[in-house]
Amino acid sequence: MDSNVILLVITSYFLLLFIISWMTSRKLSEETFFTGDRQSPWFLVAFGMIGASLSGVTFISVPGEVGSSNFYYFQVVLGYTLGYFTVAKVLLPLYYRLNLVSIYSYLEDRFGFWSYKTGAFYFILSRTLGSSIRVFLVAGVLQLILFDDWGIPFWGSVLITVSLIWLYTHRGGIKTVVWTDTLQTLFMLLAVGTSIYLISRDLGISGVGELLGSAMEDSRSQIFDWDWKSGSNFFKQFASGAFIVIVMTGLDQDMMQKNLTCRNIGEAQKNMFWFTIILVIVNFFFLVLGVLLYQYCAVNGINLPERTDDLYPMLATQHFSVFAGTVFVLGIIAAAYSSADSTLTALTTSFCYDFLEIERKYPKKQQVGIRKKVHLAFTALMFLVILAFRWINDQSVINAVFTIAGYTYGPLLGLYSFGLFTKREVKDKVVPFIAVLAPLIAYILSANSKEWFWGYQFGFEVLILNGGLMFLGLFLWSKKKRRNF
Repeated sequence: MDSNVILLVITSYFLLLFIISWMTSRKLSEETFFTGDRQSPWFLVAFGMIGASLSGVTFISVPGEVGSSNFYYFQVVLGYTLGYFTVAKVLLPLYYRLNLVSIYSYLEDRFGFWSYKTGAFYFILSRTLGSSIRVFLVAGVLQLILFDDWGIPFWGSVLITVSLIWLYTHRGGIKTVVWTDTLQTLFMLLAVGTSIYLISRDLGISGVGELLGSAMEDSRSQIFDWDWKSGSNFFKQFASGAFIVIVMTGLDQDMMQKNLTCRNIGEAQKNMFWFTIILVIVNFFFLVLGVLLYQYCAVNGINLPERTDDLYPMLATQHFSVFAGTVFVLGIIAAAYSSADSTLTALTTSFCYDFLEIERKYPKKQQVGIRKKVHLAFTALMFLVILAFRWINDQSVINAVFTIAGYTYGPLLGLYSFGLFTKREVKDKVVPFIAVLAPLIAYILSANSKEWFWGYQFGFEVLILNGGLMFLGLFLWSKKKRRNF
């Protein structure tokens, strides 16, 4: 692809983001950055959350993974529906009733100081690693197709990337993110839809009915796996999908901060309902796209790459038309930045409220300056973490970090479950130690499950084990509560 065309696309794209940033940050209060003044239309939040949920990793990985695990991922997606229902009916009412800005302040009211800090710490750790990895993987693609041609080193391209994110979010915060995520989701869905249309046309497939028929007749479109020992077993995947949503949406400041910008609980729940429907449909078409990519390779005699993650980028940049390749670049940029911008805002919010206690300790005028410094600091931290992954340059390490990031949600699951479904009082100072032990024990059990549990192999459900161990630890170091909560 022509690097000048790609540069023009990226420049135009960010110009749009800056225009939106300017429009949404003209009238600001001290709370706008954190709460969006609680005036976000629910339908914008619902649509924009699609882009935040489907990162650049999903954009690249899900279609390619079809070649090695069929449509098994859709079992997880079906589990999402139960998870989002739980978030809408259990967690959102709690957050709105307590009028929370940071959702982890609930843990202080329920358990105490150390439980509160533990929950916030695990969120910051997980989101910093996870979002940095997402940007790293996309930055590698952009480096290959653009920045290498311009002679810009990797550190320079990453610096440009994170600086642009900082520029359009540092004033408006979550208010800006709600609107930019809507635009980015639109571009991402247009990219997927356009790719499906163009590949279908090249394969001689016309109409949605023929497209779905061709995809579902392919041997790779198998959705259900009933082998109980397999990590992709339906019941494991479905339950894991539900719990993944509960922790990675309902217990995640990044995702919940958008929901808490809605005008009231009714609109927030309406947003969650429509978001769930759209997300299921979009994920299904990502899988359909995966089948089309493999069929395209077979028809045109194209050798498959060693890594399934490289399939979509390889075809888009080396074999598709200039227009299709440009659409791919636009889609991957949108997918990456819709995740990274909201993460920076959420990390800033969590640190300001949960650790600096900005609302309690500082006057209104001083809060703005502190918030800006924290936002800049997290931007710099993301830059350094991305460079660290580049220095390690080991894909297995990257996958391991993704797995570790998943373990960090287990303590949050255990804490919130114990808080919501029991009335017991924990020994607050012991909670950080339990939060370290639970993931460690879960990892040991998962790593040795084949030998210890008659061939059973853990998949995503290790999250449930992790949360269950945290719950058990809290129960063992607790007593009946003397006062009502």
